[in-house]
Amino acid sequence: MSAQESTAITESPEQLLYDQLNTLLSKYLDSIHIDQVFQAYQYGAKHHSGQFRKSGEAYICHPLSVAISLAHMRMDVHGVMAAILHDLIEDTDVTKTDILELFGEDVAELVDGVTKLTQLNCKTQAEAQAENVRKMCLAMARDMRVIMVKLADRLHNMRTLGVMRPDKKRRIAKETLDIYTPIANRLGMNDIRHQLESLCFEAMYPMRHRILKNAVKKSRGNRKEIIETITVSLKTRLHQAHVTCDVKGREKYLYSIYKKMLSKKLSFSDIYDVYAFRIHCEDVDTCYRVLGIVHNLFKPIPGKFKDYIALPKANGYQSLHTIIIGPYGVPVEIQIRTHQMHRMSESGIAAHWLYKSDDEEHIHSKTRATEWVRDLLEIQKTAGNSLEFIDNLKIDLFPQEIFVFTPQGSIIKLPRKSSIVDFAYAVHTDIGNSCVSARIDKRLVPLQTQLENGVTVEVITATWARPNPLWLNYVVTTKARTGIRSYLKHFKQKEAISLGRRLLEKELQDINKSLTDITEQMQDQLLQAIQLTSMDELLEEIGLGNKMPFLIATQLNQEDISAAIKLEDTENRKVTQLIIKGTEGMVVTIAKCCRPIPGDPIIGYFNPGKGIVVHHHECRNSADGRKKSTDWLEVEWSQDATGDYPTEIRLELLNQPGTLATIASTISKMDSNIESVNISTQDARVSVDFITLTVKDRVHLANIMRQLKKLFIVLKITRTRG
Repeated sequence: MSAQESTAITESPEQLLYDQLNTLLSKYLDSIHIDQVFQAYQYGAKHHSGQFRKSGEAYICHPLSVAISLAHMRMDVHGVMAAILHDLIEDTDVTKTDILELFGEDVAELVDGVTKLTQLNCKTQAEAQAENVRKMCLAMARDMRVIMVKLADRLHNMRTLGVMRPDKKRRIAKETLDIYTPIANRLGMNDIRHQLESLCFEAMYPMRHRILKNAVKKSRGNRKEIIETITVSLKTRLHQAHVTCDVKGREKYLYSIYKKMLSKKLSFSDIYDVYAFRIHCEDVDTCYRVLGIVHNLFKPIPGKFKDYIALPKANGYQSLHTIIIGPYGVPVEIQIRTHQMHRMSESGIAAHWLYKSDDEEHIHSKTRATEWVRDLLEIQKTAGNSLEFIDNLKIDLFPQEIFVFTPQGSIIKLPRKSSIVDFAYAVHTDIGNSCVSARIDKRLVPLQTQLENGVTVEVITATWARPNPLWLNYVVTTKARTGIRSYLKHFKQKEAISLGRRLLEKELQDINKSLTDITEQMQDQLLQAIQLTSMDELLEEIGLGNKMPFLIATQLNQEDISAAIKLEDTENRKVTQLIIKGTEGMVVTIAKCCRPIPGDPIIGYFNPGKGIVVHHHECRNSADGRKKSTDWLEVEWSQDATGDYPTEIRLELLNQPGTLATIASTISKMDSNIESVNISTQDARVSVDFITLTVKDRVHLANIMRQLKKLFIVLKITRTRG
């Protein structure tokens, strides 16, 4: 046995992996940088010593495999070092400070960005996963290399799933499909995306994967003749036209075939475009020329041509796609792109490190990725919690684009099924917040109108307008959703503080005090006792019904506030009524059970988190509330209450043609609007109808009922009160 053979046998798996990494790095890194990587390897191997993966291999093999994936992308020295060290903080006693001191700030920040949050106070696994993804996205916003390391890490984890339990395999594969493959797609890293999707498909549906793989293998012989015929035809015609191009036939990925079968409900025998052709050209002009040659040679299918060169995808992908009818009537997909576009389509943002080029395509790709990450920052700032952030991220990761125009001719890219509101927020947040309607191709349309490709949209705004919570039912873009939620959250907060101030002032008046009488020391003492940070926060809690204004006022009137916190006695309480104007918005709501209107005797209930709900005094639901004096307060309508209020009336009508039309006409003449009509019972002679209509106050309702009573078709009319 030779010395060389003996060395190969004794070399450990981790040493073989490091040798492979070293070979890759020596092709593009200086010797100084390779030495730094070796130091990181030694440090990682030392601290992972004694740790093994479930497969039985030494733990250091995993970080080395991740580093090898990044070396194939020609990742810089800090990225490769971070890959080798990426599990140290999580799985050993090494800290971020240790890495910072030994390997510098760049490597320490990258490792920290990839490290999971282990000390999470989360109720569910979903919350923990969401919080970790949120942390990773924030780190990615600072340095794009974080996601590169994370994707390489996930790729190796997916390749070594074999030893896991089936349920854990499915969970990890689902998480990968939900989060990581869409991120890879968004960053244009199609090579990694396809590998991840194939591995996820095999892990989630092993039997389906095996059956489909065998079916594709069997069909290769049958379709070989078609592929060869098309290849020869294309190469011959391109040669005749003196066009130099590479023609390559390729087999589609199993997961994309499976998705097509699933979405279109087709069997494998009905899927014809299992094979596709790529034609790589020297420049863009040649791409369009080749398209003409292809369409001349084979008949294209109408509506199946897509020009991603003129209108690139969100991730920067560029290509011409067409589906032609090939020999024997079989549809075949053909993609035409430049060599540079092909490299970009495979590597995406990784091309920045892979080719180290200043070409325009690389610059645009990095700019698009940076813009998307900047949008992620905006999403996370306005998201209430990590689960909401994940929901928004998923919406943002699965777009099917349409292109619409502004009146000035600018192109706005939006997901399919976007509404006018989505467009308005895409132009500018302020336009979204103040939009009232729009014109599509100069035709007036409502805000919920779904946009189509190629239309010109002009948004109409008003200074008094503000976002409506109902918009959340039909917007599809993350920017619109977060913009609306952010505005409503701050608007509700402002309203709650205003209402809380009025409620507290009212209670303080009952004890002959005012907010101006409360010293800063007393305020600080109270805030400390109830664990709040500011008076605005306290007033907001009162306005939202989470704190009782009577108890807060009583506590502020005590010399020893901390002792007064437990005060619950409400006997001998003097009651002052709170004035309701009807314009308080989201923190004062009108109960739907009894629908009180200005002029009615009313009572207010504290609904924690929502504010005050106003009921009619005679409402059946008020009986329980009166038993708990701390849960309700006396309120009355302001003399100048304004607005339109819904109320319900019960009508017994003669059942004859035109009855409802007459009723509706009479109500309309009285300056009222019908919201709904419900026919309760009906026979040949009499119909009992419940009509919900809008009125300004009791006088307005009385006038409407008086006019309706005059109609001979009205047998009886009453107002319902829950």
